[in-house]
Amino acid sequence: MSLADVVRPYGDTTGDGRVQVSFTLPVPAVSAADRAVAEGAALQLAGKMGLSPAMVVHTKPVGPDFTFFIVYGRVSHLVDLSAVVVAPREFELLSPAEVNLRIRAALGRKLVVVGATVGTDAHTVGIDAILNVKGHAGEKGLEYYREIRVVNLGAQVPIGSLVERSAAERADAVLVSQVVTQRDAHLSNARELAAAFRAAPEFAAPRHWPLLVVGGPRFDPSAAEAASLGVDKIFGRGTTPGEVASYLAHALAPVPAPAAAGER
Repeated sequence: MSLADVVRPYGDTTGDGRVQVSFTLPVPAVSAADRAVAEGAALQLAGKMGLSPAMVVHTKPVGPDFTFFIVYGRVSHLVDLSAVVVAPREFELLSPAEVNLRIRAALGRKLVVVGATVGTDAHTVGIDAILNVKGHAGEKGLEYYREIRVVNLGAQVPIGSLVERSAAERADAVLVSQVVTQRDAHLSNARELAAAFRAAPEFAAPRHWPLLVVGGPRFDPSAAEAASLGVDKIFGRGTTPGEVASYLAHALAPVPAPAAAGER
């Protein structure tokens, strides 16, 4: 570790350690007396979080029994950049033309992708950003790729219906986006998704169950998390259509290994 690797939060001036946090406490703040107690509770929590000094800069009642706070303060903690571990991407990023070529050469047909949000999740922004031709972040979605056939089922799709439709479409990959995460619904839904596909008679031998890919802002994209949920791949916040397309080509349309000398 060198001094160049050590940083502190920046607020008003470089290295002043100033941070801003927000949270909700189950305390009322309707009356002036209630508000004073609520803000005292917020400052107590901020102190236990290591903010010193701290000040409450925003207080807003959320109904009669809850209060939302924004607290500004200083922390003494240092960040060691040399200790940050970033998992390397296990596949190369390909252009749309390269993805199409890989799929055509490896499969000899279009790669079928079925996408949806499941359970009670009505948010389609994430799945549409990946699948729709308009795409996201300057990249066109999977509908733009000539060698990918996209079936977008939309929002609030029951997992059983997703399994049935994936079987009917002979899906190579199933993409599920989860934005609603209260009580870790994204995790329980992912586990239920994996279990449903594994148990489905439609995907019994000799057919294999499709590649299961989940994504959303609250997922941990690590391989360990994917294994614990029973899915093949997790994409987190900021994922672009090109990343997903490149992964699908990597996983489902690999480049054949060159023949060793004497095997030709």
